[in-house]
Amino acid sequence: MALVDTLRITTVSVAKDRVEATMPITPDLFQPFGFLHGGATIALLETVASIGTEQSTDFDVERPFGIDVHVRHRKSGTAGLLRGVAELEREEPARSGGTKQFWRVVAFDDAGDVVSDGTIMTKIVPLARLEEKARERAANREQVL
Repeated sequence: MALVDTLRITTVSVAKDRVEATMPITPDLFQPFGFLHGGATIALLETVASIGTEQSTDFDVERPFGIDVHVRHRKSGTAGLLRGVAELEREEPARSGGTKQFWRVVAFDDAGDVVSDGTIMTKIVPLARLEEKARERAANREQVL
């Protein structure tokens, strides 16, 4: 079972520059004091950014990865439906090849209040670069032995 299934994340809309999904706030997602765990909220936000990145990925030659998360929690939740939105702010070439994407992410509660917001950076990496990195790691392991 994937994390999105465990968290019951449902995709609402998908475009190349905007993704929306929902996640029910249930006691299974609470921290010890009875409020929505911030990690669950971040998982929702990283999911919408990742789905957005997938829209620009050619899976025959590339793979998408989440590489940086900056999220601030502004309000706690105990019930209802959390709505996560990711909007593409910008893209730029990555130094090691591929493309970095910067996603503005926001989680809203049923009242429309911001629960959490921030920026998630993703990277689309060419398969050739992943293979090169695997060879480098293997060579480094051999040198250590």
